[in-house]
Amino acid sequence: MSFNFPSRRSVLTGTAAMGAGTVMHMASAEEPVIGQKGATIIGPRNPEREHQNPDILRPPATDHGTVPNLRFSFSDAHMKIRDGGWSREVTQRELPISTTMAGVNMRLKSGAVRELHWHKQAEWAFMLAGRARITAVDNDGHNFIADVGEGDLWYFPAGIPHSIQGLRNDGCEFLLAFPDGEFSEDSTFAITDLFAHTDREALSKNLGFTERDLDRIPEKELFIFQSEVPPPLEHNAVADERGPVPETMVFRLMEQPPDNSPGGRVRIADTRNFLISTDVAAAHVEIDPGHMREIHWHPNADEWQYYISGAARMTVFAAEGNARTFDYRAGDVGYVPMSMSHFIENIGSEPVRFLELFKASRFTDVSLAQWMALTPPDLIAAHLKIERDVLDKLRKEKQPVV
Repeated sequence: MSFNFPSRRSVLTGTAAMGAGTVMHMASAEEPVIGQKGATIIGPRNPEREHQNPDILRPPATDHGTVPNLRFSFSDAHMKIRDGGWSREVTQRELPISTTMAGVNMRLKSGAVRELHWHKQAEWAFMLAGRARITAVDNDGHNFIADVGEGDLWYFPAGIPHSIQGLRNDGCEFLLAFPDGEFSEDSTFAITDLFAHTDREALSKNLGFTERDLDRIPEKELFIFQSEVPPPLEHNAVADERGPVPETMVFRLMEQPPDNSPGGRVRIADTRNFLISTDVAAAHVEIDPGHMREIHWHPNADEWQYYISGAARMTVFAAEGNARTFDYRAGDVGYVPMSMSHFIENIGSEPVRFLELFKASRFTDVSLAQWMALTPPDLIAAHLKIERDVLDKLRKEKQPVV
């Protein structure tokens, strides 16, 4: 994914309509100077990276302390290129703070297959573009097959074998998430790898084949390979006397009515509506220009983020006087440790769309505004020295985007 980075003049002109505060923020981000503090950079520099991360170059005055890095871009991840597509991953290796979740971004051309495989961890997925066909068989012998498109989710429990194949019109691209920061695609159990490293005589006895039937099996894992586009779904499914899986492995997230706020929308997928997804809870968030995801925190799990579109900045408060601000673009990964308060602000001219993922069965968050509104106002006033008539304006209902 590429970006056209603006000149100083275009930044000042293009942001004029967004308010004086935004203009000052964007324009002054070119040098680490705040009033009389700091100094210009006169040594080597990377202006493209600085334009993407103005709050790293010139942090807000409220930033303080030693909050670890909470951002990594898939653009900086190693690309594994194969005949039928590519794959890249962001794990704890790339983002050390990310102990509970790892992500894989994958592209399959039409007909290309992410080969039959399984993982120690559950697999949660979000379709970014195109269409794919997925298959699986559970431990009771129930099979599953479905076509998925942009905005759809799927979920395969740990150890359940499955496959993904790109369909017509240029295949697909998707995000995979695994509830383990140390996960890596390299540790996947693949059917070709299994066959290549299992005795031929044992394979033939187990499957009822002759050893000659196995003469052409691959010598190593295929991972991603090019194949023919599969026939229509009704002609591709294998009849199963046991019937389908008891819980669907697909969820049409974008068909769900959103939780609307002024300036944004949130759709949640967890065990309340996607029953099989016991290890990963998720929210799809949209923030319109000029709005922000309210100040909040998550009491039950760390938050792993994937940014789909737009330009955002996030400030995280980590207690003990520590806070840090980061900037995000499409393809970036963000991370917030459990119970650290944070907000995400749209600083661009198009909607920000991103995913919030949690190693949990339920999505939960605590709203700063709601907490204050439902606490005796005299107690709040005693802490913050805010007048009672001002506190009366606080909303008692959560408003995810404000």
